[in-house]
Amino acid sequence: MHAFVRAAVAAGALFSASFASAQAPQEPQFTPEAFRAHVAFLADDLLEGREAGTRGYDMAAHYVARQFESLGLTPAGDNGTWFQAVPLQERALGAGGASLTVTGARGVYQTFRNGGDVIIRPSALTTEEKVEAGTVFVGYGIDAPAHGFDDYRGLDVRGKIVVLLSGTPRGTPSELGAHLGSEKYRMAMARGAVGAVTVDTNLSARVFPWAKRLPYAPLPRMTWMRPDGTPFVEAPGIRAAAAANEPAAQALFVGARTSLAQVRAEADRVGGKPKGFPLRARAILQVSSVHRTLSSPNVVALLPGSDPALKNEVVVVMGHLDHLGVRPSNPGDKIYNGAMDNATGIAAMLETARAFVESGRRPKRSILFLAVTAEEKGLLGAEYFTEHPTVPLARIAGVVNIDMPILTYDFGDIVAFGADSSTLGAVAERAAGRIGVKLSPDPAPEQGTFTRSDHYTFVRKGVPSIYLDTGLADAAGGTSGEAAIETFVSRHYHEPSDDMSQPIDWGAAAKFARINWLIAREIADGDERPRWYQGDVFADAFARDAPRAARPVVAAR
Repeated sequence: MHAFVRAAVAAGALFSASFASAQAPQEPQFTPEAFRAHVAFLADDLLEGREAGTRGYDMAAHYVARQFESLGLTPAGDNGTWFQAVPLQERALGAGGASLTVTGARGVYQTFRNGGDVIIRPSALTTEEKVEAGTVFVGYGIDAPAHGFDDYRGLDVRGKIVVLLSGTPRGTPSELGAHLGSEKYRMAMARGAVGAVTVDTNLSARVFPWAKRLPYAPLPRMTWMRPDGTPFVEAPGIRAAAAANEPAAQALFVGARTSLAQVRAEADRVGGKPKGFPLRARAILQVSSVHRTLSSPNVVALLPGSDPALKNEVVVVMGHLDHLGVRPSNPGDKIYNGAMDNATGIAAMLETARAFVESGRRPKRSILFLAVTAEEKGLLGAEYFTEHPTVPLARIAGVVNIDMPILTYDFGDIVAFGADSSTLGAVAERAAGRIGVKLSPDPAPEQGTFTRSDHYTFVRKGVPSIYLDTGLADAAGGTSGEAAIETFVSRHYHEPSDDMSQPIDWGAAAKFARINWLIAREIADGDERPRWYQGDVFADAFARDAPRAARPVVAAR
C-alpha cells in the first residue's frame, strides 16, 4: 500500500490539506503490480464468480468500498453509505418450460423447445404466458424513417408476432446501428405487435454461432424492481420473445413469397434492407416462469471537486463489478472468475481513483466512482442508478466507462466507442496521443458495441459518454492485437478460463488505466462540459435541448 494511502486512512484531514497545498497536479505512477493485485483478488475462486445477488459479489463490493475508504473518498450511496441497494427480480423457466410451435401453410405443427432450436426468455410479468398469432416478417424490424429505415411501411402487425433479422443492415454507422438495434422491441410494441422471434443473418450466425448461445438458454434472467415492487420491462407489450435457430427459422418461412435464403442474400449486401411481408405461418409462444426477489449493491464514492464554480458538476468513472458466478453442471472448472470481464475494468477504475488522490491537486469538477452490479443481466445496476441517481443527473457532465479491455498484448491503438458522438472523442484522442497510442475506428460496427455496456444507460438520459477498448494494433506497429482479441473472444469470453491463468500483460494494463485517468482528468478540469455533436443520433434521441458542438470536418481518428 502506498504511503499516501496509509496517511489517508489514518487522517482524512491530511488528505484534504495535501490537496489544498498543492499547486499543480503531478503525473501519478501506474504500476503493473498495483493493477494486478486488484484483479488477483477480484478474480479469485474465493469470490465464486461475483454473480449479482451472491455472497461472492458482496465480498467484491466490500473490497471496492474499502479501497474507496482507504483513499479518503466520500461515501455516495444510500444514507451516507458506500452502497446503493439495487432490488432485483430473478426469473427462470418454470416446470412447463418454454416452446415455439409453428403451424405451416398445410396445417402441419412443429414444436421447438427452449434449449434446442429456440431460446425463449422467461416472463417478468406473468408465470404462465401463451401468445398465439399470425406472423409477419419485418426485415430488420427498425422503424426510424428519419434515418432511412422504414421496415414497417405497409405492414399491419397489430396483434401479430413479428419475425425480424438480427442486427442492422451492413454498412450502418456504428453508433446509429447500435442505437436502432437496441430499440427494436419498443418499435414492435409501438406498432401493436404482441410477440417477437429473431432469426439470424448469415453474418450474425458467423459472429455468434448458435452453439455459443445454447449454454444461456436455461439460465435465469433478471430485471430491476420499481419502488412499488413491480418489475421493470422495457417493452411490456411484447409478451413473449424468442431467438430461432435454422430449423425453427425455416419453419416460419414455409410457403413464404420470399425464401429465408433470399432474405439473407439481400441482407449480405452492404446497405441491403430486406422488405417485410406477411408470413403464412401461425405461431404459438408458450412460457412458464417462476420469480424470486433479491438485492445486490452498486458501490458509489465521490471525490469532491475544488473549483467553486464547477465542483457541483460531476464526472462519472465506472465499471461493472459482477460476472457469471458458478455453474455446478459444468464439467471441470465451474467458476466464471471474470478476470478480464470485468475485474480489469474495476482495477482500472480503482487505479484511476488512486491517481486522482496522488496527483496532488483535486480536480475542478467532482468525480463519482461507480462500481455497478448486474451488468451481465442486462445493464441493470447502471440503469437502476440512472433511474435513482445518488447525485442529480443534470449535474453529470460526462461518463468514462471501463469494461473488459483485452490486455493480453501491449496495445498500440484504442477504440473509443462514442468518439464520433461528442467532444469526448477529441479528449480521448489527446489522452491516448500523450503516451503514443492512436485512436482507431470501430473494427466491427455490426456488433453494436456502444449500446452493450453500462454507459449506454447514461446516454439514454442525455449524458455524453465514452467507453474504451484496446485496438487491433500492437505497440511495435504490428497487428498482433487482432489475434489476441480473437483468442480471448473465441476461447475465454464468458468461460471459466477467463481467469488469472491468461497471459495478461500487466504493463499494458497499467497503460490502459493511465489513458482513462487522462481522459477523466481533462473532462474534470475543462472549462466547458462535454457537448454532443450537432446532428448526432443519440443527442437527437435523448438530449434534444442540450448544447451542441459543431462536428469536426475530419472525425477524430
